Amino acid sequence: MRKQLDGLIDIIQYSFRLDPYSNSLFLFCGKRADRIKAVHYEGDGFCLFYKRYENGRLQWPRTGEEARLISHQQLRWLPEGLNPEQPGAVRKWDPQKPGKPENSL
Repeated sequence: MRKQLDGLIDIIQYSFRLDPYSNSLFLFCGKRADRIKAVHYEGDGFCLFYKRYENGRLQWPRTGEEARLISHQQLRWLPEGLNPEQPGAVRKWDPQKPGKPENSL
């Protein structure tokens, strides 16, 4: 978590091969999983969000294969220190798509 904004932007561009100027929020976590940084471009500049947890750790992917897109709800859970994979969470359901909603009973 020693990287500053420019270093994180370099990781987004050159390691992940993603566009830091896109309408995306990029999340980073330290080895101890007790700190989180978020980078977002707002059209006129970058925002950097940083949070250190005084007690507890984040549930965080450790490999590229574990990394994934998350929903808005999961994003709200992360800064609160909650596991983004809440097994009892009710998932949104789109009646236009066939099949059962995710995590249905």
